[in-house]
Amino acid sequence: MGVKIEVFRMVLYLSFPVTMFWISNQAEYFEEYIVKRKREIFPPDEKLHRKELEDFKERMRVRREKRILKEISMESEN
Repeated sequence: MGVKIEVFRMVLYLSFPVTMFWISNQAEYFEEYIVKRKREIFPPDEKLHRKELEDFKERMRVRREKRILKEISMESEN
């Protein structure tokens, strides 16, 4: 009787993670939940959002260039 219970427990312990892995790696699941959610968060055709990101990148680039130029000018003074 004890061996049957241990075999049952081992099958249960091994089948649960394998089943969860199999379910979560189904292509339909991935398309339905993950890809749709990503598209909700990052819409591909939102021009205003893209412009804001481009403006932000440009501001960061200009800020970085000014900082680098300032560092270079300070080094040349020394």
